[in-house]
Amino acid sequence: MPEEPAYQVFLDSLDYLSPVDVERIKAAYAFAARAHASQTRMSGEPYVTHPLAVASAVVGWRMDAEAVCAALLHDVLEDTGATKSELAERFGKEVAELVDGLSKLDKMEFASYQEAQAENFRKMLMAMARDLRVVLIKLADRQHNLRTMSAMRADKRARIARETLEIYAPIALRLGLNKLYRELQDICFRLLYPHRAEVLAKALKAAHGNRRELLTRILDGIKGKLESAGLRAEVFGREKSLYSIFRKMKDKQLSFSQVLDIYGFRVVVDNVPTCYLALGALHALYKPVPGKFKDYVAIPKANGYQSLHTTLIGPYGTPVEVQIRTREMHNVAQEGVAAHWLYKDSEESGADLQVKTHKWLESLLEMQGSDSAEFFENVKIDLFPDEVYVFTPKGRIMAMPAGATVVDFAYAVHTDVGHHCSAARVNHELAPLRTELRNGDLVEIITSLQATPNPAWLTYVKTGRARSKIRHFLRTMRNEESARLGERLLRQELLSLGVVPISIPADAWDQLVKSGGQKSIEEVYAEIGLGKRLPSVVARRLLARENLVTETPSGMTLAIHGTEGMAIQLARCCQPIPGDPIVGSIRKGTGLVIHAHDCPTIRRSRSAEPQKWIDVEWEPEEGKLFDVRIKVEVKKTRGVLGQVAAAIAEAGSNIEYVSMDTDPERMFMLLHFTIQVSHRTHLAAVMRGMRHIPDVSRIARERGSET
Repeated sequence: MPEEPAYQVFLDSLDYLSPVDVERIKAAYAFAARAHASQTRMSGEPYVTHPLAVASAVVGWRMDAEAVCAALLHDVLEDTGATKSELAERFGKEVAELVDGLSKLDKMEFASYQEAQAENFRKMLMAMARDLRVVLIKLADRQHNLRTMSAMRADKRARIARETLEIYAPIALRLGLNKLYRELQDICFRLLYPHRAEVLAKALKAAHGNRRELLTRILDGIKGKLESAGLRAEVFGREKSLYSIFRKMKDKQLSFSQVLDIYGFRVVVDNVPTCYLALGALHALYKPVPGKFKDYVAIPKANGYQSLHTTLIGPYGTPVEVQIRTREMHNVAQEGVAAHWLYKDSEESGADLQVKTHKWLESLLEMQGSDSAEFFENVKIDLFPDEVYVFTPKGRIMAMPAGATVVDFAYAVHTDVGHHCSAARVNHELAPLRTELRNGDLVEIITSLQATPNPAWLTYVKTGRARSKIRHFLRTMRNEESARLGERLLRQELLSLGVVPISIPADAWDQLVKSGGQKSIEEVYAEIGLGKRLPSVVARRLLARENLVTETPSGMTLAIHGTEGMAIQLARCCQPIPGDPIVGSIRKGTGLVIHAHDCPTIRRSRSAEPQKWIDVEWEPEEGKLFDVRIKVEVKKTRGVLGQVAAAIAEAGSNIEYVSMDTDPERMFMLLHFTIQVSHRTHLAAVMRGMRHIPDVSRIARERGSET
């Protein structure tokens, strides 16, 4: 058995575990030492020093024997010939599952580093959702790798540091591991910006010396005030981390001397009532800054963090940040979910925090439908450190990321509420769906069975959950609509070739699906509807083995209703309406785009690529309205805009948009309207109504101004 000093220190730290557990851990270390015997780290040290350091961090959190064994064995599946079944046989299924959750997906082929990173991240989150110990071991692994990165290439160091700042540090914060979060940030800052970190560290040291007298005076003042109030408390100063100072300077464009809240004070008391008594005493000592008080005791952060935060105006006008908390809150604030194992006296709050964390992880796994890169992007969005707290009509508190909107809230309540939200009341007043939520808002969602997600929502939602659900819905709807359109296009093509689709044998359809690599005929239809495959090519391939083609094509046209959804789009350039002669263009990835026959923007394309154009005709559904642009030249007289708007309304049309071009030197001005009409005859009636106004000199339909 090895006798290295680090190993002996490690064994001495296992005093909280039973002798049986210690023997299992010794066996795991021996297995790891043998498995990694021929390997060294880039620094030249034996490789086993790394798993030993990771296991030591896990022991520092006083985690169970399974977690310690998994930490010692976390690289054996990746870097040695060991298998999961071998680990399960020797150390139990639980340890094998933990190690497997920690292993990267090395054996799979990925198109890029980003794709591999995204898929590894997805696997880690799935393992985390099953067992929270996975992420704690992973974070300890990342912490030791960062501490020992000096021998690595500069570009690799920078890549790993950026990945840590983007993913692992926010996860540590989300799990309440504040001490680890600060260390990861500071190490990455030194790796990415060594010169800036050195300059900032020197400035901080100098500032500490310059402000020592002031800080001592404030500290003594706080201690004296609490003692005179009869409150027992532990008071100590705390320093902002280098990275948080750097971020504040960068985000707010400040110089170092302008960052006044580099130092703060922490007051640790015995119980919750004393927190509020201490707050009152300190507000009597120094004046509080209005709007700078936050009560995270009554409303804890999503990661379990609890404290009272206040900013006071100290001597010489210096702002003083103070955090007031109990000992239990302090343990959770420093160690987060690890406090469950570390502090037995805070077992209850630690267990509650673990339940909350599992709920959060399960909510992340609901985004699994998207591809790895999209999932990765959604989760990164979800790791917001800043939060606002809003209330449901029943008084339930919900934590949302800063900048979250009403739509984000709707999806946080339930996916179906999000899909069908049509309006909202914020603090009992109607509010647009894009309204950003603020602390304390009371939010009520109004739903409608007819409402469906709008692609425009993606431009303002903030949570990964909402973004993922909206994208999934739109993708599903688009595929379904595209499949219906593709089926109609293929049917029309077959009929034009003189073949009735029902007469084609089943094996010909099966062969068509197999030859294209699709899973079903629905996928073939969807590809036709999205313009990825031409119906004429698919039809001829389908009929290649069958002698079914007649010599005389029927020349059929496709009927469209205007209510097909995303699969059929009316071109923005000419905005065709029922009654206009129309033609359809199959555009790859978009589907069928309908243009007016005389649209100026398609002339060249129609002659260059005739195979992409198909004949279509209107078969509009009752009650459907279509947008159309018109321009109206009017004399500059008082109330003329009102007269025109009234004429449009009288003709049964809605105004969607209006703008005007005016020239001070001319007697006339040009009004541009987007109005909604049922068909071409309805548009003519609207225009007739406007011609009766004496100050209207000219009316015309606008085309081709938008491509």
